[in-house]
Amino acid sequence: QVQLVESGGGLVQPGGSLRLSCAASGSISRIGYMAWYRQAPGKQRELVAEITSDSSTNYADSVKGRFTISRDNAKNTVLLEMNSLKPEDTAVYYCYADIMNYIAQWRDYWGQGTQVTVSS
Repeated sequence: QVQLVESGGGLVQPGGSLRLSCAASGSISRIGYMAWYRQAPGKQRELVAEITSDSSTNYADSVKGRFTISRDNAKNTVLLEMNSLKPEDTAVYYCYADIMNYIAQWRDYWGQGTQVTVSS
């Protein structure tokens, strides 16, 4: 079984920074597309940033220029560097990954979520 575990969330003041990490473990042959989503109370889950297997990236307009997504394939990890945080960034952040197992099956996985709160 594959698990995605996020870490790095917490409470920060506006203008502050956080780094979220998501590590995959288990029966993993290859990790393809990875992404970060977030969901604020009463709102739909939205895509924040994504990174392909060849490290091409894309960002939501609301975070462009402030957030950076990256991956470390050797560690089966995706990172989200968040700078210049705003109160509207407050949400539960979830990582997502497409993962191939050792019998060449691609499957979708979600992390459990980590809370990010931006408040003074």
